[in-house]
Amino acid sequence: MPNYAYVYRDETGATNKGTSEAESEEVLRKRLTEQGFDVLEIKQTKAVKKSGASRRAKIKLGELSVFCRQFSTMIDAGVSLVRCLAVLQEQTVNPKFRAMLQEIQGDVEAGQSLSKALGRFPNTFNNLFLGLVNAGEVGGVLEESMQRLSTFLEKDQELKRKVKSAMTYPIIVMFVALVIIIGLVTFILPSFMQLFVDLEVKNFPITTTLLMAFSTFLTTKWYIMLIGLVVFTIAFRMFTKTDVGRRAYDRFKLKAPVFGSLNHKIALSRFAQTLSTLLASGVPILSAMETVAGTVNNDIISEAILTARARIREGDRIGDPLQKSKLFPPMVVQMISIGEEAGALDAMLGKVADFYEAEVDAALDSLTSAIEPVLIVFLGFAVGFIVISVFMPLMTVISTLSGGEGG
Repeated sequence: MPNYAYVYRDETGATNKGTSEAESEEVLRKRLTEQGFDVLEIKQTKAVKKSGASRRAKIKLGELSVFCRQFSTMIDAGVSLVRCLAVLQEQTVNPKFRAMLQEIQGDVEAGQSLSKALGRFPNTFNNLFLGLVNAGEVGGVLEESMQRLSTFLEKDQELKRKVKSAMTYPIIVMFVALVIIIGLVTFILPSFMQLFVDLEVKNFPITTTLLMAFSTFLTTKWYIMLIGLVVFTIAFRMFTKTDVGRRAYDRFKLKAPVFGSLNHKIALSRFAQTLSTLLASGVPILSAMETVAGTVNNDIISEAILTARARIREGDRIGDPLQKSKLFPPMVVQMISIGEEAGALDAMLGKVADFYEAEVDAALDSLTSAIEPVLIVFLGFAVGFIVISVFMPLMTVISTLSGGEGG
């Protein structure tokens, strides 16, 4: 299909440019005129080959949140959909996102709905995004849907930032500890081992023997450890891509000591926030539950949600199947039941989401406070073990030499 570049004047009198595919120049002119635009010029251009790269591109949550916020503002101000996309395209710094918006604008100009145009980019616009946009289009409240999307994305981004921030310090400490230990065992210990050989020391404490064996392994057969690490990583990724492996890993994430409770609270917070946002936008409960099941990032909880969805379709209330799954605490089940009875399920889920966001914040703070001293003690123990293991035979040598001189 030919590609055309055109210049038009919108209802505000502003002159704008755009590109679109059409069967002919006359068809494009008629389409733009029906949209209320005064067409000034149309020229056929070389068709741009649409690369799959933009469809596979992953846009950051921050960019999507700003996109939704600006989109909502312009729609609320009465700006046409095509003009909104054109303005956002010009303002976008990310070239991949700009190319994406250009294709979306072309599809909308060709008569497609916004949700269908966005659906061509599943890596960027997930089912939650598409469901809210579609609900906004059907209900004539697209600006409200985009506003809710922006708020949801901002909260999701903030949650990820908090988790990342809480884990940064422990990861740095652990990395430094490993570098120090490997450095001591690889570079410092061999010098002492050579000294012991020169002094003909033969009887070593068990700790020194283990440390010397580990040092020899690191300095002479380090590639075995590297190959083992690579093989383990590949095998683990392949295992977690299978249904059985993914379920086993997701179950472990919920049951793991210390981190299991945190992962569970994060999943519950995302479940409540997502379902609340969808219901507030007018998405039917069955469609909302299906969308939520794909956003919690845990197959075990997703299965419980889909089971609850099947029971709801048969006429059951929401709280009963969630309670039977034993993955949703009694407080969550009770609040959902009360919200359902009062006809304010979205508002009640919002309160549940706020509660678990606070719980996640508290859990992250306590986890960080608990991990810091544990890592410091571990580092001190490791370094102390190395120093003692080295100096025990050294003290034996000094005592032997001192005894020999005294004799």
